[in-house]
Amino acid sequence: MSHALLAGLSRTTEPRTMLRRFLAVDAVVTGANALAYAAASGPLGRLLGIDAALLLGLGVFLVAYAAAVGLVASRPQPPATAVKLVVDANVLWTVLSVVALVAWLEPTTAGALWIPAQAATVAGFAALQWSALRAGDR
Repeated sequence: MSHALLAGLSRTTEPRTMLRRFLAVDAVVTGANALAYAAASGPLGRLLGIDAALLLGLGVFLVAYAAAVGLVASRPQPPATAVKLVVDANVLWTVLSVVALVAWLEPTTAGALWIPAQAATVAGFAALQWSALRAGDR
């Protein structure tokens, strides 16, 4: 995510607004990724060196997850428990991505670059969401 986009999203003194924006961007990015995995699991699987059935399953799961994050983002006051679940899920995704890369996936060069990049993006969402949630507690 570019610094300009982050600066634009966080340009507010209202932590709740910032939190909703970070959740919404997470939902959009995750949803786009999910649709790509689901709709193009074969070609993407070949490109990344990841089983197409795994990508399809991840895509379907991520569609539902993105919708849930979007629902949380749409709330005028996102519930802290729901936000914490999103943060925890993002942290878990990050850890599992790295473990899968090291322990059992045998990706192509593109996959070996993509997996850590998407894990870092998801970790960034978790950090931004957690930070905005904590700022709202003050």
